[in-house]
Amino acid sequence: MSPDGPIPADFVIRNAWIVTMDATRQIWRDGALAVAGDRIVAVGPTDEVLASVAAREVIDGSRFVLTPGLVNCHVHITGEPITRGYVPDDTDWRTNVFDWLIPTYLAQTPAEEQLAATLCSVEMLRNGVTTFVEAGTILDLPAVMGAVDAVGIRGRLGQWIQDRAFAPTDDQATLTREAIAKLEAQLDRWPVDDGKRLAAWGCLVGHNTATDDLWRAATTLVRERGLGISAHMSADPADPEYYLATTGKRALLHLAEIGALGDHLSLTHMIHLDDAELDAVAQSGTRVTHCPLTAMKGGYGATAVGKFPEMQARGVPIQLGTDGNNNGNIADLMRAMYLLAGLFKDARRQGDLFSAYEVLECATLKGAAAAGLAGTVGALVPGMKADFVAHDRQRPEWTPLLNVVNQLVWSADGRGVHSVWVDGVRVVEDYRVTSVDEAALYARVQEAAPGLIARAGLSIPCAWPVA
Repeated sequence: MSPDGPIPADFVIRNAWIVTMDATRQIWRDGALAVAGDRIVAVGPTDEVLASVAAREVIDGSRFVLTPGLVNCHVHITGEPITRGYVPDDTDWRTNVFDWLIPTYLAQTPAEEQLAATLCSVEMLRNGVTTFVEAGTILDLPAVMGAVDAVGIRGRLGQWIQDRAFAPTDDQATLTREAIAKLEAQLDRWPVDDGKRLAAWGCLVGHNTATDDLWRAATTLVRERGLGISAHMSADPADPEYYLATTGKRALLHLAEIGALGDHLSLTHMIHLDDAELDAVAQSGTRVTHCPLTAMKGGYGATAVGKFPEMQARGVPIQLGTDGNNNGNIADLMRAMYLLAGLFKDARRQGDLFSAYEVLECATLKGAAAAGLAGTVGALVPGMKADFVAHDRQRPEWTPLLNVVNQLVWSADGRGVHSVWVDGVRVVEDYRVTSVDEAALYARVQEAAPGLIARAGLSIPCAWPVA
């Protein structure tokens, strides 16, 4: 107890396993966590915490493992959540993106974007994700911001930003000026504020869609404001090939030359890199978001040519994303954890790559840093935001419980997420989101999906007859 008496708390959860992710990576087998308002005020052995706080409510946590909320650093929250599974899984990257995904995005209405964002936010929360970084393919940002805010998740979002003149009749100067103005306007309208869960972020589409002028302007804007940029890069050889053809250098070397690399930047996919590009990334502090679910479905070559073990060895910050790419599961970051822990062990026949401990750091602390929230989320430490997850131990995959970190990465998945708190508010309770009528939501999505696909000029293919 402090000299000033017990610490006031709204509630305390006692007798739980707690994986703190604090500076020493302390784990408590019989721990307690106390919350006041939107902050954690005490964490430690149950007896010590109960003696030091005066809580209005005491919750029995003996059924649960408490962890920090997971951070999904790359997810498309519109378009794909309400069309999941309809894109064939036998297409190459370019066909998948240009013939299937982009037409779907461009056919959306604001109402459909809201519906998709609501569904994706619900799915993330129910899988233990409390913070996300959007992938930069939102068309109507105000509509999506409103939908996401109503669900109660924390996020960094951005509107579709690109400026490359693809058509001969395009005015490049106008496209660049409009893209920079759009980015600046959204950063002004939704600034990062400690009291708000949602803020705008520098979400560029990336690949080969941004001119050097846009890269430079976006870099200046976010550095002035202490924010970050997220962009797609080098999922396919098309990206380095484009930069070689137009600049004489591969993608990452060119971005280094124009001053775009740095710890403000998170690049997603980053599979088709050579050694010189890896050096540039490592030396600059640039962050990398790996999306193993998408790499597997799209056949990107992550394990065949990807240099993720080399990045890890060089100290490149690696975080995780679930992406989209019409995956069956868009929001279960625990599945991505499992894949990161296993794929490179198998590909390299080297069992010490990406230990469960390192993978959990990628999904929490490193993800928080990539979202500009280091020291705010990603760990269960007094003073940090009360964003945390209660995993249900009364399930077969959690029994017996011996090494809790191995259990989280190798045995558990999002199906065992019983409850979730964001800003100290219980947004998932007993496997249901508290802010949304889930049954009504699922019915609306089922009704909306076929119309969106038809409007995009596409169909729902299936190799087997459907009567």
